[in-house]
Amino acid sequence: MRLAHPTLLRQIRVFCVAARTLSFKAAAAQMYLTPSAVSHQVRELEEHLGVKLFERRTRALELTAEGRQLLEECEPLLVSVEDAVIRLSRRRQRRVLRLVLPPFFASELFIPNLAGFYAAQPEIDIQMTTTDPRPTEHPPDADVSVLLVDVPPPHLVVEELFPLRLVPACAPSVAARAGALAARVFDEYSLIVQRTRREEGERWAAANGIVLPARRKLIELDNMYAVVRAAEQGLGIALVPQIAARAWFTSGSLQRFAGQELETGERYCLAHRVEDARRPDVAAFHDWAITTLRAP
Repeated sequence: MRLAHPTLLRQIRVFCVAARTLSFKAAAAQMYLTPSAVSHQVRELEEHLGVKLFERRTRALELTAEGRQLLEECEPLLVSVEDAVIRLSRRRQRRVLRLVLPPFFASELFIPNLAGFYAAQPEIDIQMTTTDPRPTEHPPDADVSVLLVDVPPPHLVVEELFPLRLVPACAPSVAARAGALAARVFDEYSLIVQRTRREEGERWAAANGIVLPARRKLIELDNMYAVVRAAEQGLGIALVPQIAARAWFTSGSLQRFAGQELETGERYCLAHRVEDARRPDVAAFHDWAITTLRAP
């Protein structure tokens, strides 16, 4: 049996990823390479085959007829090889699923439900990383991530879990006095916001006819858990995620303050790469998350 040279096989794999995404940059992110390395490998493959595989435009790539033919014939073979390796590997070891989640989403929604996932999928281990509180891109080292975006990124499988709505909240000890102050509540109490959401605090106040004094009392914190804790301690009125903070309202640690919620336009979305959809562990987590974490 004659086998292709390993370099050629690597070049074909790089080509297939670039052909699916029509972007050397996107292919580089998926394969942990630089865009120039992807471009170099594709060019070497073109020289080896003696044909052009891409038409290189100023801001885009297009497959040539030869490129489409190579993709259609080679990609199914690569998928079969990868699946065979994955099946053999999983017979000998436990499966590990790498998740990247926003910190407050992880602590308030994911971890409280994690036992249910383990009960349904005892053979899958979870490696979870919490990152930027407003993540907009799927990390290259993640199998599945939860993004907080207004527009879903391209080249991914993305499903909305629920929209991000911010609601005003305060400690029970603050609620009666704050309610009596009504529109002048911030003459006495602080507005508590996540640092990256200061403008949304001002939008919420304006939409509800609440006056923010020129020398306003403002507490800016770098994460939502700190915002919720500050409100719980009676430091002022906070804007918190309606669904993610649900347990705080149910327990009575926080109460809704008067005023309408604020629609941010952002959504929590479940995301993974297109080529990972066929992985049983990714598919199992996807189905569980949609059933368990998606708001009704």
